[in-house]
Amino acid sequence: MKLKLKEKSDKELQKMLLEIKEEVRKFNFSISGSGTKNVRKSRVAKRDIARILTELNNRKK
Repeated sequence: MKLKLKEKSDKELQKMLLEIKEEVRKFNFSISGSGTKNVRKSRVAKRDIARILTELNNRKK
């Protein structure tokens, strides 16, 4: 998922961050229960979280 973070407002980034964190949480529970095959999705989501947090921190400086 290619994110265009510089175009988004702080509130939009916070909302995206919460949505992706919730997605990762649900995904982790589904992995432990059913043995989902697509574990790469979790890695991509964590990287998106890191990108959003980096952008938010750069804006504060």
